[in-house]
Amino acid sequence: MKLYSLSVLYKGDPKVVLLKAAYDVSSFSFFQRSSVQEFMTFTSQLIVERSAKGTRSSVKEQEYLCHVYVRNDSLAGVAIADNEYPSRVAFTLLEKVLDEFSNQVDKMDWPVGSPATIRYTALDGHLSRYQNPREADPISKVQAELDETKIILHNTMESLLERGEKLDDLVSKSEVLGTQSKAFYKTARKQNSCCAIM
Repeated sequence: MKLYSLSVLYKGDPKVVLLKAAYDVSSFSFFQRSSVQEFMTFTSQLIVERSAKGTRSSVKEQEYLCHVYVRNDSLAGVAIADNEYPSRVAFTLLEKVLDEFSNQVDKMDWPVGSPATIRYTALDGHLSRYQNPREADPISKVQAELDETKIILHNTMESLLERGEKLDDLVSKSEVLGTQSKAFYKTARKQNSCCAIM
């Protein structure tokens, strides 16, 4: 699971304005990083431009998913991740980022802002914290713990069943042993009684 980009944009009337963005392109080769970053910015702007206000959606592009949330006040957030990244966590992150952004940045700066002029520094921290959704999101963490517990229970049940089968084998062997022991005891008694007469 990988989160590549986190962007805050303003859906203006004539065009979409990028307000702030954070990227993690470390998994790409050094020479591709700037092109990948430009493509992510372009894709984010295009998706916000074509999304209606008050909507959330996920757009698949090859092995990537672009999660977009456009609020009714024209503030938008885009998270670009791989296919394995949970959508619920991505939208929770976008909602959190947009709420923080709207509280910290004046609404008058949104239409005319740019990444250089907007004073919002939390995006990089959110991008790195949410690389592992199980650690950042409490519900994902609980789900992961439940999955681990389920695996342990299945293994325990399998070992109990194997143990039960082994116990059944021992019980059946002991029944056979019991019959042989009784025969041995009778034979030994006969032999001993013969010796006692002499």
